[in-house]
Amino acid sequence: MADLPADAVQRMHGAARAIRDGAFEAAEKLLADVLQAAPGHPEALRLGGILHNQRGEHGQAQALLLRALERRPDDAYLLMDLGSAQQGLGEREAAYASWRRACELAPDEPMPWYNLGRSLQLDGNTAPAVEALQRACALAPELLPARILLADALAHLGRFDEADAQYRAALRLHPACGDAWRGLANIKMRPLTEQDRQELALQFRRNSIAEPDRIAMGFALGKVNEDHGRHAEAFSAINEANFRMRRLSPWDAAGFSVYTDAVIEASRSLPAPLDPTLGREAILIVGLPRSGSTLFEQILAAHPQVEGASELNDLGEVIRDESLRREQAFPRWVADADASDWQRLGQDYLRRTARWRAQRPRFTDKMPENWLYAGVLRAMLPGAHVVETRRDAVETAWSCFKQQFYRLPHFSCDLRDIAAYLRDCERAMALWRQADPGHIRIQPYEALLAEPEATIRALLEFCGLPFDARCLDYHLAARSVRTPSASQVRQPLRRDTARAAHYGALLDPLRAALQA
Repeated sequence: MADLPADAVQRMHGAARAIRDGAFEAAEKLLADVLQAAPGHPEALRLGGILHNQRGEHGQAQALLLRALERRPDDAYLLMDLGSAQQGLGEREAAYASWRRACELAPDEPMPWYNLGRSLQLDGNTAPAVEALQRACALAPELLPARILLADALAHLGRFDEADAQYRAALRLHPACGDAWRGLANIKMRPLTEQDRQELALQFRRNSIAEPDRIAMGFALGKVNEDHGRHAEAFSAINEANFRMRRLSPWDAAGFSVYTDAVIEASRSLPAPLDPTLGREAILIVGLPRSGSTLFEQILAAHPQVEGASELNDLGEVIRDESLRREQAFPRWVADADASDWQRLGQDYLRRTARWRAQRPRFTDKMPENWLYAGVLRAMLPGAHVVETRRDAVETAWSCFKQQFYRLPHFSCDLRDIAAYLRDCERAMALWRQADPGHIRIQPYEALLAEPEATIRALLEFCGLPFDARCLDYHLAARSVRTPSASQVRQPLRRDTARAAHYGALLDPLRAALQA
């Protein structure tokens, strides 16, 4: 900004603060004033690109950033922000090219490496994400978000000693860092010590904690208290954390049940597919979170023909984009879609997920809430196999309640809401399983505990896969597991996972809601 007049520099700083605070209209006006005084100034255009990216207007962001690059083609920060716009437009390869070029131009700047690593991690490319994030942390040891993301990525790869060290390094920077405590607590096969519990409880009582940190620390405190047999204290901490989450954005259980009814009704009459085999590459694992879905994905991913892709947003994005195109929310447009529309949508999903079939011909998509689309899959992806994981209802509900989910509003913040959501899922899936029994299967978690080999053989047969003994030793499979169960599925099968009974009457409202 060296060549800008002083008043324009002030406006630029004001615009940056306004973007940070979400005051987009004020930022837009300030930037317009700067560009009037200095037409085509690259830094003003860059801030305009950031503003449009924040609004989700990625096409406009890209246009501004490309204009700026004409003046400063070797500006690493312009390229970094351009990558964000390209990613928003679905131009994945172009985005990575921009981010990597930014790292080449400014190899000693931490932010290009951080942005590259963050995007690789979100895309499931965990090993290269670790390399980029390690570079960012080396260049800026105090950059807390980079250290947390690095720790998460290491945990996803099963490198738990290194993850533990990074989370603890983050706590040395910020002792009340909720994400660091959350990460340590999620390494479930390595419970926190009594000293950790006391330190976490001390930090949790501080008055100056930001609300996101307090919520994350509440869930972590619940976990460590449970591990130490302090169940009343565990319930209290988890209940408070959920109360704070629910206060941010309450879940509408009655409205969701009405929505489920509409989805069920829309899926009753669908056109016969043009290609009954479309989607045979896909195995969708659906149901409630914490019902054993990560474990069953790990079993399937141990098969040499299957890539475990974890939780993908692609199916929901295909439905969302079609809703935007038709200017009607799903499922209102379902009745107007013909066989060619469904085939187009199925092909779009397969195109978006093609990267997961680069090494192996089949892949798993373990997004739990995809159960909402299981009814229309017989028209959209008729060759796909859908595995609905089930676990004891009380254990599933309690596990959901004590796990922090970041997408709000979320049904898991209230025990009665969890029970209502579970009933909606089960009744919808029962109807769709009856309509398409050859492609939808219930997979009980308890059956795996009782007869591991027989259950695994039956699951592979349902998916059209030959038996492979490596699936019995699923915990040895080397892959990135990007869920809170990352540590559990790298251990042999355990039968002592039930926890709800320890809470006695505290969970009676849940039991009553499930029986209603």
